[in-house]
Amino acid sequence: MRILMVLVCVLATAAAHAGERPRAREAGIVIGAMPTGALNAIVDVPGVRVGHSTVVEGDSVRTGVTAILPHGGNLYAERVPAALYVANGYGKLLGVTQLRELGELETPILLTCTLCVWKAADALVEWQLGQPGMEGVRSLNAVVGETNDGYLNDIRARPITAAHVRAALDSASAGNVEEGAIGAGTGTVAFGWKGGIGTSSRVTGDGHAVGVLVQSNFGGALTVAGVPVWRSLPDPATLASGVEPPVADGDGSIMIVVATDAPLESRQLERLAKRAIIGLARTGASMSNGSGDYVIAFSTAPSVRRRQGGSLHQVAMLDNDAMDALFVGVAEATEEAILDSLFKAEGMRGDRGAVPALPVDQVLEQLRD
Repeated sequence: MRILMVLVCVLATAAAHAGERPRAREAGIVIGAMPTGALNAIVDVPGVRVGHSTVVEGDSVRTGVTAILPHGGNLYAERVPAALYVANGYGKLLGVTQLRELGELETPILLTCTLCVWKAADALVEWQLGQPGMEGVRSLNAVVGETNDGYLNDIRARPITAAHVRAALDSASAGNVEEGAIGAGTGTVAFGWKGGIGTSSRVTGDGHAVGVLVQSNFGGALTVAGVPVWRSLPDPATLASGVEPPVADGDGSIMIVVATDAPLESRQLERLAKRAIIGLARTGASMSNGSGDYVIAFSTAPSVRRRQGGSLHQVAMLDNDAMDALFVGVAEATEEAILDSLFKAEGMRGDRGAVPALPVDQVLEQLRD
């Protein structure tokens, strides 16, 4: 039934998008049965803002920064509950121990390239300490994730600067649905094709939103809406040119950021984060030895925020029995966000060669067969 639904939508709408790179849903690929938010993006969760800084310099620098801000206030003074789920821990995710210990975020989340993590974290701390109300702060837990864009990007140059980080943070918007080779996804590769940033959202029957943003840079056997398209697509390595081709099924990573306005505490958010891996698996990910597969989840609900200055926090949170729709929604949104990251990304030449864009028309043809 799921595939039949996809085929009907593809036949009805794909022709309207010929000649452009659509999002998966714009091409007619409907993942799951739950409705999306208005923008089908993580920013459908009230308060969430996203900003990008894309760094393309010369023939070899292809990287950037993506910033996710849970709300527009002072995050240090009004922290959001958060959790981390690690499916495979080959990564350089900063801020992990305090996030797990306290179950909260006190800074925005940054995504960038592997060897740029520490420079990005330093710039994030400088930016946040300079915000109003932060004059007396002497401790700050910056949360910065990464994937390795070292095929297209001269990663050893560590090209991210404080100006790039500030640009991503200061440009953050509640209307941002930019996807593909942008921000932290500028130089990434997924399944041997050009990867990048992707986002999607779902809305439950009781009106709660759950949104996902991914930085895709991993390998496996690409599967779209249950169809193993990898069997018939050309080998991306034969379409690339360079010193060495990108590896479709080798090491790589993905950062998955989950936001919801459902009132959840950190234990429940970890349960939600685990279900995002269902969506990752549906795309054919191999989660290889050298892959860092991380999910960070947070709630923006005012009733569960941790405000500084009090010794007692009274919260109203969702019952465990009421979480099933969120579990379904986060899996669907993760799967669709990954597809969007591939569908929207243009092919790119960089430091060690070229990476082709996923041939969307060939994917759609397979879904019709």
